[in-house]
Amino acid sequence: MAEHRIGIIGVGAIAEMHARAIAEIEGAQVVSGVCRGEVKGRKFAADFNCDWFGDVDAMLAGAKPDVVTICTPSGAHLASALSAIAHGVHVLVEKPIEITTARADEMIDAADKAGVLLGGIFPQRFNPVVQTMQRAAAAGRFGKLATANAYVPWWRDDAYYGPERWQGTIAMDGGGALINQSIHAVDAVTWVAESAIRAEAGEGTGDRTNPVSQIVGFTAKRGHDERLIEVEDTAVAALRYRNGALGVILGCTSMYPGTFQRMHIAGRDGTAEVHEEQLVSWQFRDETDDDETIRNTFIGASSSGGGASDPMAIDYANHTHNIADFLDAIDEGRRPLIDGREARQALAVIEGIYESARTGIPVNVK
Repeated sequence: MAEHRIGIIGVGAIAEMHARAIAEIEGAQVVSGVCRGEVKGRKFAADFNCDWFGDVDAMLAGAKPDVVTICTPSGAHLASALSAIAHGVHVLVEKPIEITTARADEMIDAADKAGVLLGGIFPQRFNPVVQTMQRAAAAGRFGKLATANAYVPWWRDDAYYGPERWQGTIAMDGGGALINQSIHAVDAVTWVAESAIRAEAGEGTGDRTNPVSQIVGFTAKRGHDERLIEVEDTAVAALRYRNGALGVILGCTSMYPGTFQRMHIAGRDGTAEVHEEQLVSWQFRDETDDDETIRNTFIGASSSGGGASDPMAIDYANHTHNIADFLDAIDEGRRPLIDGREARQALAVIEGIYESARTGIPVNVK
């Protein structure tokens, strides 16, 4: 791999995870961090042996990175991305890519015009058990897909939404339990469902279309004082996929004490269910030689807890793979597994849930 000089924009807790992940990638180096606060910025620079800059443009001019990862509050992603793109720098953005599809589209269009790569962070795509499920879906093993569901029964305490924090605000978070926490599961389940739908239709690989065609959604505030949170901490949605399959999404930060994120895919020829890194069910009408090995590998596997009650109780190994794929894509002149358009897909589903919850009517996904 060629040498990549990486700047990290926004040096909160997730930026530290990025820095540790990058340190494990051969040929990649964190050269700078951006933070408006000098004390916090200098500490990050000392911890990760890089330079601190107080603003994005100064970092782009001074450190001259060829890649940036954006770890700011979600509603600030666009401005940072546009600055980097204007400097010809490749951009990798933490989830969600932005807080509306219109803002995401502006970012995607700018990257296209500048000829730089734009990518998203969705580490569940690199979770080995989720990848195993996706490969089975792409091979057509579920047959005619019946249902694809995601559940995020999580908890966040009141301090998470406390004063002076951007979490739970419309302007910077864009929503609550769905767009911040549950978007990982939404991306994973729609990725697997899309693979199953393509296999069912006999389609090959190609530009992905959103597998979700229609949504009915409901949102509520049930676990936190309404004075602390502007958005939902509890959400449910019914989905219709474009092949006629149905699905359910549950996304919460109101369910004390929080438990494993779950994904359930089933069709005429098979069923698979995953709880974080653990496989719970793996049964197909036509068994293969690999199925027992898969069950032995993933059933009863250890799990970190996946952030069920603590947003930082996650392993950064999948971040390492996500970032490495993006850097490989730059070197190889290809699209990363999660480019800007891929990162937009889960956002479009969540935006549809919000619109349905607001209007009280079914919404067609755009």
